[in-house]
This record gives sequence, structure tokens and C-alpha cells, in this order.
Amino acid sequence: MSATSPDSSLARGALRPVMTTMMPPLKTPRLMDQVRERIRYLHYTRSTEEACVYWCKAFIRFAGLRHPRDMGAPEVEAFLTWLADERQVATATHKQALSALLFLYTKVLQVNTDWIKGLDRPRVRRRLPVVLSREEVAAVLKGLTGEHGLLARLLYGTGMRINEALQLRVKDVDFAHQALIVREGKGSKDRVLMLPQTLARPFRDQMAGARLLWADDVENQRGGVEMPHALDRKYPRAGASWPWFWLFPQATLSTDPRSGVVRRHHLYDQTFQRAFKRAAQAAGIAKPATPHTLRHCFATHLLQAGYDIRTVQDLLGHADVATTMIYTHVLKVGGGAVRSPIDSMLLV
Repeated sequence: MSATSPDSSLARGALRPVMTTMMPPLKTPRLMDQVRERIRYLHYTRSTEEACVYWCKAFIRFAGLRHPRDMGAPEVEAFLTWLADERQVATATHKQALSALLFLYTKVLQVNTDWIKGLDRPRVRRRLPVVLSREEVAAVLKGLTGEHGLLARLLYGTGMRINEALQLRVKDVDFAHQALIVREGKGSKDRVLMLPQTLARPFRDQMAGARLLWADDVENQRGGVEMPHALDRKYPRAGASWPWFWLFPQATLSTDPRSGVVRRHHLYDQTFQRAFKRAAQAAGIAKPATPHTLRHCFATHLLQAGYDIRTVQDLLGHADVATTMIYTHVLKVGGGAVRSPIDSMLLV
């Protein structure tokens, strides 16, 4: 990789080639394809790939369609300032954009980025999660039926993230031990959760419906389901087997955006999110509740029931107990916390 001229990029941001880590040379010539190639080489998730490509494109459009190699610290700072001042994005969004640009320069372009150390990073502010009462949760669950109803009950009953629940496969349900296995959750970690007793029968019914779709796919010799990593090459027929089939399969077929294979995908999260929003509105919930709110409710209600913080941490899959501690702040307000002085005052 040749260095840029010293009178341009080097003077502004010192964009020099640098050996960061030993990585194979990129095969694709186009920049965005190179970003995707590097992300897939590092085994990042598809959502991470989409977010990184989005912010790299946004940065290039902001800079007048100039190549990132011809830009440096001033352009990156101007872009991040524009996001904060003009677009007024949230701190998490600001950090995501910065991380995408860091990946672009260090992993894809592999240039010297000493100037990045001088960039002002957004300060993380921990916000209290939205938590519904048990009565509010019951009202929302009552408004969801079918697969959406079972999915919502699963999120509240186990504390799963929505993507973890949608990606459950038949083999991940252990009725004998009343357990659910989450494969490659956030941080690529596995964990075991309880299978709520009240959901055992609905799960069997869900499996029966999913098996009909699986049998139809096998009969029509369709492409099976997506397999993680390279398992489709190691076990060519596993993708069409029943144990690997989705627990929540999509009713229609779709085209894999990477391989182009027409196959059965799991339920789309956007479809469930819209159904949840309608149910929350119908229940008269004034709080900004989303499907992820059910995970917050799961943790808070367990702590209210007397379970220790470490148990809740393991169930949620948090690497640091400090992340789980945010739910203890929720418990400090409301009926079980400090009594307001006005409640002990006799007002005429």
C-alpha cells in the first residue's frame, strides 16, 4: 500500500500506511465491499456490518464523495461535530459512528491513526430503563396473540433479547430439563435459561406448526435454513434437518442477502415490534415501551421478588455486574423506597 503525498493527507492527519494486525490482503477493489470483506473476516454480526457500512457511506457523502484515504482528522471531526450539533444524535449513535470510522481507517485502509487519540469522545450517560408494572405487562401480553403473543411471553419470561429469541432453533429447546439454550448471544456468548412452565405447552404447539413448514420445505427441496459460520460446508445436509430449523420461522421464503439463496428465514423483528407497539397503545401504556422493555421488566421483577443480583446478571448475560446494577436504581423509586415527607403532612 503506497503512502499518500506529504503535502495533502500527511499534513492534515498523518494518514500513513501502518501495520496494525496481521490480516490477509483485501480481494475486492471497491471500498464498501472491502469494509464488508473485513467485517466478515473478523466474524462480526450482520447488524454490525450494516451499521458500519451505513456510517462509512454517510461520512463519504458528508465530505462530498471524497475517498477517505484523501481525508483525515479535520474531516472526521467535522462529521462528528455535525452529527452532534446539527443532527443532535444520541450519545450511543455518536459512538457508533465513531467506531465505524475507526474500523474503516484501522482495519480496512490500515493507515496511521494517531490523530484519533485527540478526538473528543462522547461521554456515556447511563439512563434508567423503561419498566412496566406487572399489571401493565399483563395488559400488553393480552393484546398479543399467536406467534407474537408467544414471543412476547418468551421475552418477559426469560429476559432474552429479541434477536436471541428469534434465532432459537428446535435443538435449543430442552423440555426434559426445562431449559432454553441461547447460542452466540451478545458478545458471542452462550447461556442457559429456564423454560417457563407456562410456556411448555405453547412451545410444543409452536414446534408442531414449524414442523409443517419444515416438512413442506423438505418435500419441495428448498435451500434449508441459514447455518452459522461454515457449518453448511462441514455438514451439508444439516441446514435442511429438523433440529436446525427455526422455532419461529417466517411464513414466506426470502432471499439471503449474502448468498442469494432462497430459503426460510426466522420471523422479522420489525414485524413483531409493530405488533408490540399496537398492543401497548391498545393497553393505554403511556410509557415508551418496546419489546426490549420486557427484558427490563424481567430483571426488575426478579429483583423485586428477592433474587440476588448475580443470578439476574447470569440470566441476562451481562459481562459486568455494573450493567445489571442499573435495575437496582429502578427499585429505589416507587412504593418500596423512601417515603415522601408530604405523605406524612396533614394538609387542610
